[in-house]
Amino acid sequence: MKSFYIVAGIGFIFLLILSYKVVSSSLETENQKYRLVLSESQFEIRFYPSATFAKIYSQGTDYKSVANSGFRKLAGYIFGGNEQKQSIAMTAPVRMEMTDKGSTMSFVMPEKYQESDLPKPNDSGVHIVKSSPQYVAAISFGGYADDEKIKEKRDQLLQLLQEKGIKVAGEYTFLGYNAPYQFWSRKNEVVIPIEWKE
Repeated sequence: MKSFYIVAGIGFIFLLILSYKVVSSSLETENQKYRLVLSESQFEIRFYPSATFAKIYSQGTDYKSVANSGFRKLAGYIFGGNEQKQSIAMTAPVRMEMTDKGSTMSFVMPEKYQESDLPKPNDSGVHIVKSSPQYVAAISFGGYADDEKIKEKRDQLLQLLQEKGIKVAGEYTFLGYNAPYQFWSRKNEVVIPIEWKE
């Protein structure tokens, strides 16, 4: 019995060290740039300039089905699955747009790359696209994401926007910032495009 507690204690310490390393690593990850326009108590208004993405399209309509297959394809591209066998740094967040008709998942490319600099994906299902600049409303939540939490936050944000008289200009996007094996300090967001004038 004593040996069980020793092994359990060592395992717990190992998990703490691993989580610390993962959290430290996530702090060094390049995040998609945006400008904070307005900070409310429960949400933010942001301006996202144009950015370049590696993107996949999926027939999946829920978080789990899109997350599993989409992540593998996009990770394959940035970890050398391209014509130049070039590695591209992982960035945050991973973006997912989910509808009843299908979904997308996107990795934002590091800011140093222009669209023309990026190698062609080996997988024809991976597309390099450039986004349009946009204003969005963003709401955050912690822990592990699932469809229920994402929809709850989407509905909460839509209600807040309605109360403020802010007009919605498109479908919501889920933003995930952490690797699956990061247990603490997890960050997720739901963003909705809006009509906004400064």
